[in-house]
Formats: sequence, structure tokens, C-alpha cells
Amino acid sequence: MKEDNMKKIVVIGCGFGGLQFVNHLKKGLFDIIVIDKINHHQFPPLFYQVAASQIEPSTVSFPIRKIFQKRRDVRIRLAHVFSVNGEEKYVETSVGRFPYDYLVIATGTSTNFYGNEKIEKNALVLKSTYQAINVRNAILYNFEKLLYAEKKEGLYNIVIVGGGATGVELAGAFAEMTKEILPKDYPNIDSNKVQVYLLEGGPHTLPNMSSFAQQYSEKYLRSMGVIVKTGTIVKDYDGELVTLNSGEVIPTSNVIWSAGVTGNVIEGIPADSVLRNGRTRVDRINRVEGLQDVFAIGDVAYMETEQYPQGHPQLANVAIGQGKNLAKNLQKIVDGKTDLKPYEYRNMGTMATVGRNKAVVDLPFVKFKGRFAWFVWMFLHLMLILSVRNKLVVFINWAWNYVTKNNSLRLILKDSD
Repeated sequence: MKEDNMKKIVVIGCGFGGLQFVNHLKKGLFDIIVIDKINHHQFPPLFYQVAASQIEPSTVSFPIRKIFQKRRDVRIRLAHVFSVNGEEKYVETSVGRFPYDYLVIATGTSTNFYGNEKIEKNALVLKSTYQAINVRNAILYNFEKLLYAEKKEGLYNIVIVGGGATGVELAGAFAEMTKEILPKDYPNIDSNKVQVYLLEGGPHTLPNMSSFAQQYSEKYLRSMGVIVKTGTIVKDYDGELVTLNSGEVIPTSNVIWSAGVTGNVIEGIPADSVLRNGRTRVDRINRVEGLQDVFAIGDVAYMETEQYPQGHPQLANVAIGQGKNLAKNLQKIVDGKTDLKPYEYRNMGTMATVGRNKAVVDLPFVKFKGRFAWFVWMFLHLMLILSVRNKLVVFINWAWNYVTKNNSLRLILKDSD
């Protein structure tokens, strides 16, 4: 098939869903353009370890051009997408206009501050490798300031808002850092005064997991010295004080916000197809409602099924599965076939780690915790990391940290003032 006659597929976003979609298209049959704001695929489940100085940023970031180096049918464009024109079938971006025969939207989500501009301005977030480095910089620089600052009260407190997997894992990692690393690097700081707070609006941490996982995650965190406050809503944060719905005020210079996400909506998607949380309504083959030849996959897609009437959970496994399924269905559409396969999510289980030898795992047939759960968590995440080199580097870092309870990755990467 000549290139001029190839169907043009534009893919917006190269996260889990976008990457798997392109990887499962037959080579040489389509003219594929992948558009992303950044030049690398990211591995969000380990952002918290970058923030806690446990692994290198490069091990959770993979150059997109390297991934598709051997695919001559794939072109990469680094750009911001402004809008989609469904009638004339093109995408408007910061580097020009791209026509398409089929469009796949895999834009993921961004942090949801629920309209609170002060929190958005002052809080740290953890949705990219760059932001993970910012969190690491802020926490390490915070420890440096404890050595000389006159007003230290707010510097002793690290506040994490949101008790989902990200918040729980981050709280556990910082608790370990303050107990094991702080006394070694900063012997003049009283590490007992450093407090890690985890604030969750619901009645329990890990709201999307079982009561078993919720119970033991909270138990583990409290045993590590984390102050867990459930049923707690943050009303305000001005950069120095966190105000809670109970009226309590926590002085802190570091608030990390992981309390929710909203879908990244592109202009041109019919308003009736976009929910309040930014997710886009799709049918069972991920076709966007109200648009022809436009599909959405992953966290940004909202698909109602009999098993998931409120939409699928926003997990990597869902994005990966939808990407693979759409690639097969799109090939059938191009070939004129009608036996398209509806996407069905098979819940293989969820898991979260709290710290060394502390993790919880929910499988459809069994639930377990502790050291074995921690090893299962590590193995499965290691397998999901792209490239053998990165798997080895992460494994070596984990092994070294496990044996020594120390690492050499505590770098403040910023311009000197």
C-alpha cells in the first residue's frame, strides 16, 4: 500500500493507552502521527519514588522516539493540541494542522483542585516526572532550611492531601525518609519533630480497595508515625497554613495534592459527551459519542458497562486493555468488517505499597498483606517498566535501598540563585 493511500491515524497522548494502541496496530498499514506535549512516555505508578529520592527520574521516563525507532509508519510531533474539528477531520496544534481519517484521544487526566485557586497556586502535585522532581526538590530544600530558619514550625510538617494509592505510597515513603535518612544526612535536626500528615476526605484510605486493604494500610501508616486523618477536607492553603473543615490549622510549607483528577478535554468534543469530571463518553468500542471516526481511551474515556455502570476505574490496566482492543477493532473497521469486539475489563486486582515489607494486595480470589504482598507489588511493577536497562536500574536501586536503607539520589536539581 502506498503511503498516499494509507489511512491517517492521529493519536493524541502517549501514555499507557496511546502507546499500547500504536504498538498493536499492524506495521506498515497506516500513516500514524503521535502528538504529545512531552517527548517521553512516563510511568506514573513510580512517580512517588522519584519524589522520595528512591529512584532516578530517567528510570520512569522513556523517549517516545526511541520506543518507535524501528517504526517507519510512525511520526512523532511535540505539540500542544488546541482543538478537534470533527466535520473537516483535522486536529489544530501549536505546530500546525493535522488531518486524520481516524483520531484516538489518549490525553489522560490532570490534577483536580475543585476550583480552589489558592490551593492550585501553592500546593505541589505529582502528575509527571518533572513534577516529581519538583516535589523532591521542595522536600530536600525544606530540610536544608530547617538548619538555619528562625521560623521552623511549618518546615517540620509534610502534608499529603488524598488517601488514594498515590497519597498512601507517598506518605509511607516520606515517613521512611524522615526516620532512616534524615538522622544520617541532618544529625542537627530533631527528626522526631518532623511529621507526615495524610488527609483523606472519605472514611478510609484507599477508597477503591477492599476494607481489608483499607484497614491494614492505615495500620501500617500509623505504625510508621504518619498522622492519618480521615473524613477531613482541606478548605484552604495559603502557602503557610492548611485549614481543615474541622477548623484545625496545620502550619506547613509543603502540601502535596493528590486528592483527585479531571479529564483533559480537547475543544471540539461535543459538550453533551463530556462529564463534569472531564471524562468523555464513549461506546463499547471506545468511539466518542457525537463524533465520527473519533475514539477516546484510558483515563479520559467514560464507558458504562453492566459490570461498571459508573465507568471503569482510572487504572493503567484499563488504558492498556482499551488500547489493545481498539487497535484490533480499528483494523477490522478499515477492512470493512463488522464483528467488532466490545471492550470488557477483567479486574485482575489492585495493590498498594506503604513501605518496606508493607503492602496490601486485592485479587479477585484472595487478599493478602505484608512482605509477600510487597514482593508481588515490586515484581509486577518491574515487569511493566519499559526497557531492560530501566528494569535493571530500578531493581538495583530497590535491592541497594533494601540492604542499606540508604541511597545517593537525594539531589536538589534547580538553578542556583
